[in-house]
Amino acid sequence: MRRREFITLLGGMAGTAAGAARAEQPAVPVVGYLGAESPDLFASRLRSFRQGLNADEYEEGRNVAIEYRWAEGHNDRLPALAADLVRREVAVLAAPGSVAAALAAKAATSTIPIVFEIGADPVTVGLVESLSRPRANVTGVTSLNAQVGPKRLELLHALLPKAVAFGVLVNPTNPENAKLTANSMEAAARALGLKLYVFNAGTEGDFDGVFAELSKLRISGLVIANETFFANRSERLAGLASRYAIPAVHQSREFTLAGGLMSYGGSIAQSHRVAGAYTGRILAGAKPADLPVQQVTKVEMVVNLKAAKAMGIIYPVSLLALADEVIE
Repeated sequence: MRRREFITLLGGMAGTAAGAARAEQPAVPVVGYLGAESPDLFASRLRSFRQGLNADEYEEGRNVAIEYRWAEGHNDRLPALAADLVRREVAVLAAPGSVAAALAAKAATSTIPIVFEIGADPVTVGLVESLSRPRANVTGVTSLNAQVGPKRLELLHALLPKAVAFGVLVNPTNPENAKLTANSMEAAARALGLKLYVFNAGTEGDFDGVFAELSKLRISGLVIANETFFANRSERLAGLASRYAIPAVHQSREFTLAGGLMSYGGSIAQSHRVAGAYTGRILAGAKPADLPVQQVTKVEMVVNLKAAKAMGIIYPVSLLALADEVIE
């Protein structure tokens, strides 16, 4: 054998060996992340989700990859985005922060594990059969935001005891959540002897019309429903509530920080960390059917005294005593 042929043969053998070694290395798992909004609006949620993944020793870019699909606030885009991630054959499909996203994920696949994070009751909206035994390929975490909706009305009524007409704002493009919210709020209003009006806003362009109508009807106060679309537009809603002098209560602390009157809701950071941790456990081999739906029980109440003063409202001592944070 000639020297040149021998060197070529050795090079070929080395290349074959390197290729075999690469083939033996396990592929990095891919998580599909289905977001109802945009990356900037979900930035804090993403940080918490990644923290949960890291708790199970999964780090994006090191031993796990994440494929993102964003609906940009358009729920009608979610089914196609979910189907795209299913075609990508992701290891886990995460749908945190939205009932509509979770339902789109479930409709897209019955085999790929799905992890949701929502504020509604996952049994009622049809995601799982029960919290303790989710069965099938779906599990996740729920906060108390849907359950505390009636409590928000009670707090607003305690602040405005002489008022009899209140409103609730829901998103018609998330019909399951809107219906559940309206039903629970109407039941709470009847129990308190109040009249409740339901207002719809599916786009930011609807907000001005809603607040103008609230003012026209002389609605005493507004409960803003637990809804991803509203949670990510806290500043806009707080500004309108201030401009029209409408006492309003929201799920998110950011609403009160932006000048809103009051917020009362579950910890979004905590629930998204749990969703990330569940995703990590499934990547490590756990089955969704064996992971009970987790319930995040932490609830925060934040009040804004400056906003109250501007509206001529005085917080009773009993309500201030319940607050986790008071903004002066």
